[in-house]
Amino acid sequence: MKKQKHSRLALRILLFSMAVILVVLIGRPAVFLAYHYYKDNKQIKNEKPGYTNDASNLNETRVFKIIQAFEDTGKAISQISELVLQAKSAGKKISISGARHSMGGHTIYPDGILLDMKSFHYMQLDTATNILSAGSGALWDEIIPYLNSYGKSISVMQSNNSFSVGGSVSVNCHGWQPNAPPIASTVESFRMIDPDGKLIQCSRYENEQIFSLALGGYGLFGVILDVKLKVVDNKMYTIHQYLIKSKEYIQHFDQFTKGKNNIGLVYGRININPDNFMEEAIISVFTDEEDAPLLPLDKNKLESFRRTVFRASAKSEYGKNLRWQLEKLGIRLIKDRLFSRNQLLNEGVEIFQNTDTTSTDILHEYFIPKDSVASFIGILQSTVPGYDVDLLNITVRNVKKDEDTYLRYANEEVFGFVMLFNQTKNDHSEEQMRLLTQRLIDASIALKGTYYLPYRLHATKEQMQKAYPQAKDFFLLKKKYDPSEVFSNQFYEAYR
Repeated sequence: MKKQKHSRLALRILLFSMAVILVVLIGRPAVFLAYHYYKDNKQIKNEKPGYTNDASNLNETRVFKIIQAFEDTGKAISQISELVLQAKSAGKKISISGARHSMGGHTIYPDGILLDMKSFHYMQLDTATNILSAGSGALWDEIIPYLNSYGKSISVMQSNNSFSVGGSVSVNCHGWQPNAPPIASTVESFRMIDPDGKLIQCSRYENEQIFSLALGGYGLFGVILDVKLKVVDNKMYTIHQYLIKSKEYIQHFDQFTKGKNNIGLVYGRININPDNFMEEAIISVFTDEEDAPLLPLDKNKLESFRRTVFRASAKSEYGKNLRWQLEKLGIRLIKDRLFSRNQLLNEGVEIFQNTDTTSTDILHEYFIPKDSVASFIGILQSTVPGYDVDLLNITVRNVKKDEDTYLRYANEEVFGFVMLFNQTKNDHSEEQMRLLTQRLIDASIALKGTYYLPYRLHATKEQMQKAYPQAKDFFLLKKKYDPSEVFSNQFYEAYR
C-alpha cells in the first residue's frame, strides 16, 4: 500500500511538474505576446499643417508651401515648369517628395517649397516590349497589382511596396533580386523638368550625363516626371530556408545560387537576439516553379501575429530570443511552400512600422565587398554591443556592380547589410546612434565598402568623401546644371 501511495504521489508530482513546464514554455510567450498586442498603438500620428517630416520622425520642419502635383500629365508638366521658374525668380528652394521614406531630410528644405508627386501616378504597360511607363508618384503597391493582371512583375525594387517610383530611382534602390545591379539598370529612360523649367528626355543615349546624375541623385537635378522601366514575368517560387553560421554566409550563398538560372529571390537574416548574438543566419532562397499555375495576389497571412512578434522584440531581450526561436521554427513550417513573385514583393512597411510616439525606427545600410563579409560580421558582433542602441533586425542582400549612376554605392559586387534600430527620441540616443554610425562607416571604408546615403546625416563630410570619392565632382556638376540651386534639401546642405 505504501509503495502504491508513493507511486501515485510521484506520478502527481511528475504531472504537476510537466504542467508547470508546459505553462512556462507556452504560457509565458502567449502572455508576453498578448500584452504587446494590446499595448501596440495601431494609429500612426498625423503631421501638423505647414510642416513636413520623413520616415525618421526626427525631421519635423516648417515649409513655405506644399504643392500637390496634378494628376493629368499635361497639367502637371505646365504646373511644375511654372513652379520651377517662380521659385527661381523668388529665390525659393524646391524639395521633392513621394512616399518620404528617406531619413535625412532628403525631401525637406526649411521654409522651402515641397513638391509632393504622389498624385502623379499613372501606369501604362507596353506588352510588346515589356516596358512599364509610370508617373514618379506611383507607389509599388499600385504598380504590383497592375502588372499582376498582365502576368508581369517588377524587375528590381525594394523588399516592400510602400515606396514611390520617383523615390526609388532617386535613391537607386535594390532588393532581394540576386545577381542584379540596383534599379537604375532597369531604367530605359525618364522625363525630367530641369532647373530651367524645361521638359527633357534622359537615357543612356540622350542627356546621358544627367541620366547618370539624377538616378541616385536625391532630387537635386530636377523633377523626375515619369520613368520607363523594364519588367519581368511574374512566376511561382518555392521557398527553401537554411540555418547557417553567419560568418559562412558567402560560402552558402554561392552554394545555393552559383551557376543556377532558376533563382528568383534571395535574402539572409542574421540573428540579433542576445543568445549567441549574430552567430546564426537564415538564408532564404526562392526557386522558379515553371509548371506551377500563378496564384491570385491575396493579402499576406498572419500580418497581425508577425507584427506583434516583431514589435515585442523592441527593448526586450526575451522578445528578441523568442522571435529568433519562432523564425527558426518557421523554417520547418513554410518549407517548400509556393509563393508568387508579386505576392512576396507586395507587402508594406506598415506591417512592422513603429507607431510609438516616444521612439522611432532608424535604418542603416552598409555595402561590403564579397570577400570581406565575414570580417564585417565580426566587426558588428564586437562593435554594436558597445553602444546604447537597440538593434531590431539585420538582412543581407546581394547587389551586382552599378554601371549606370554617378553617385554609385556598388563599385563591384557587394552585399548590403540592412540594419534596423529602435531609437528613443532623446539627445542621448541620437548621440549614441551618431557615434555608432560613424564607427561602422569607418569599418566599411576600411573594407573598401560604402554606406547608403538615404538615411540619417550622421556621416562626417570626410567620411562621405572617402566612401564616395566621386562626390566632389557630383556636387560640382550639380552647380553646373543648377547654378541657382533651385533644387535643394538637407542632404545637399550638409555635404555639398
